[in-house]
Formats: sequence, structure tokens, C-alpha cells
Amino acid sequence: MAIITLTTDFGEKDYFVGAVKGAIYNELPDVRIVDISHSVSPFHISEAAYIIKNAYNSFPKGSIHIIGIDSEFTPENKHLAVLLDDHYFICANNGILSLLASEIKPTKIVEINIHGAIETNFPVLDVFVKVACHLARGGTLEVIGKNISEIKYLKQFEPIINSEKNQIVGHVLYIDNYGNVVTNISRKLFENIGKGRNYLISARMVTFPQIYEAYSDWINFEVEKENRGEEDGKKLALFNSAGYIELAIYKSNPSTVGSASTLFGLHHRDTVTINFEEK
Repeated sequence: MAIITLTTDFGEKDYFVGAVKGAIYNELPDVRIVDISHSVSPFHISEAAYIIKNAYNSFPKGSIHIIGIDSEFTPENKHLAVLLDDHYFICANNGILSLLASEIKPTKIVEINIHGAIETNFPVLDVFVKVACHLARGGTLEVIGKNISEIKYLKQFEPIINSEKNQIVGHVLYIDNYGNVVTNISRKLFENIGKGRNYLISARMVTFPQIYEAYSDWINFEVEKENRGEEDGKKLALFNSAGYIELAIYKSNPSTVGSASTLFGLHHRDTVTINFEEK
């Protein structure tokens, strides 16, 4: 049985998510629908890409992923259906595909061309659902679009490496539900440039001389708990489960004591710099 996932910036208040699910079930009553997230910040392409990129490969091959972010159909914002890593993605050509395909080349990309037969001002409901259900029935991409090779590319989201190879300048890519700050600096890039050298991470007025493997790695569990001092509120950098450097506050709560984002004063696109020592 086919799986169709939904990732949108629709939120939970309005009727949009329910209407999309209803339209899918109306065509395919036995399909399985999975909500990845409907809390993406409005029109936030890089945030959506981070979420779907780190969720899709937990699904079976052949799953179909609808991405409803900045999806209004215009001459500058066409719609795409893509086969990537044996998964199907349906999205707007707004740059999100370039972020999803930064490490894996798509097998096939088609520009959806069924709009003439559909009158809509809600393309996720009227166009993306039609395409997803067509694919779920075993249909091919060629039926709903024309093959293309060029897509919109968002290069500005990549970290910058200086010519001396002793500095990485990245930025805040995503802020999670705990207020932890995810950078666009991957573990692979850090290790390739760092080559085991000492380093210092800087972001506004805070610095981090060490990157941990997990949130609790900084705690010395050989010391009795009452003798460790205050644990909550510790600032730390770590490699998160998605393989990116994350700046965090241990057991933070954005609604009470604050979070890495609020306490460090970091927001989307703010600069995060890593300087490496010369050997």
C-alpha cells in the first residue's frame, strides 16, 4: 500500500490540512497518509528542506512526499515531480529541490503540466494531490509532466571556506522545538576542513571550544549527582542526529528558562564561524 507524506507550513488551525487529506482519501481510500510536519515557518524553504531531508529516508522506498511550501503556481514558480533516492517528491521549483538533492542526484525531474485541466488557487489540494495519487496507483512521471534538467538552485545556503582552509563561515539553518540552533555546517565538512586541528566555534557573543557527540556527554556520571553542580542550562555544541553542528542549552525550555536561540540571540541566517588553529 502506498504511503503519502505531507510537509507544509499550513499549521493546525485552518482547514487546509484536513482538505488535502480528504482529497487524497477521496481518490485512494486505502492509502496511508503520514504528517511529517505542518509547523514549518511560513514560506521557509530551508527549514522545510531540513525537515523533509532528514525524515524521508526513514520511509519505505517508493513513498510519495508532498511538500506544500511556497507552492503558488506562477511563471516563476512552476511545479515539479521528482524521483530522488527511490522516493517521489512533489513541490514547487522554488529552490527546495536543490537543497534536498545537494548530495544525491535526482533520477528524474518533470515539470508538472496538468494545470490546464485543473482550475485552482490551492495547488497543493488540486494539483499535488492529483499527482501523488497518480504515482500511488503506479503511474509514471512522464504522464503528468515534461522532463527537465535545470532547477532553481539556492547556492547561498552553503557554508563558505576561506582560501587558507582554516575557517568555515556558516549560518543558522533551523531552530528546533526546544530552541536549539542547527547550523548548515555538516560533520563531514567540519572533519574534511578541520583535519583534527583545535578549533573555536563563535556565534555572536558565545564561543564553544568542543563539540560533543550527545547532549549528555559533558556530564561526568562517575560523580554523584548532588556533587556535579547545576546541569540544566549548560551551553554546548554537538553533532546532532542529522549530522549537523547544533548549538544547544542542555534541557532548555523556550517557554520558561529560555533556549539557545533566545539566550544566544541567534536567529535564522545568523552567522556561525569555526576557526581552526594552524598546526
